[in-house]
Amino acid sequence: MSKKSNKGPRPSEAETTSTDTDGEDNAPEFISKSSRKREMTALQKTGEAMLALPAKQFAKVPISPLLREALVLAATLKNREGKRRQMQYVGKLMRSEDHEKIAEVLASFDENSRTFRLQFQRLEKLRDELIDGDTDALTHILEQHPTLERQYLRQLIRQASKEREQNKGPAASRKLFKYLRLAILDQ
Repeated sequence: MSKKSNKGPRPSEAETTSTDTDGEDNAPEFISKSSRKREMTALQKTGEAMLALPAKQFAKVPISPLLREALVLAATLKNREGKRRQMQYVGKLMRSEDHEKIAEVLASFDENSRTFRLQFQRLEKLRDELIDGDTDALTHILEQHPTLERQYLRQLIRQASKEREQNKGPAASRKLFKYLRLAILDQ
């Protein structure tokens, strides 16, 4: 049987505990391959969400010029495999980007569209109330928005209600909605 020979002095307990804790703090945290893959897929999905944006909104996203160029190229690709590879490259580039800031900007675009839809629905409801002859809604809208032309507004309401009674197309109703939208939302 061979014995191991200890060459050199053994470190004291105080030295081993201090080096052990220092070694644990500097050791990289283990990340499984599956979690890395999920993270890359999420980054690719964020890239795909940026591809779906209109040009004005895409210009507002805070990304590097290299990533912007990669996304523009991905938008032009028609080949499925080529686009898949390009999106993998976009995911790789996204690792060096500020994910939180990009997510905030994308969420704000979604919030803006949700707010727009709510305003749109309120205007539709107001238009329907006006066509149905709700005088309270008419006086309320005229008080809130004194810039509206009373006579023109009442004329549009009369035309829309006449169309509804005669089961005609909603041309005047659309005209009334457009007038309300331009007068109220664009102030």
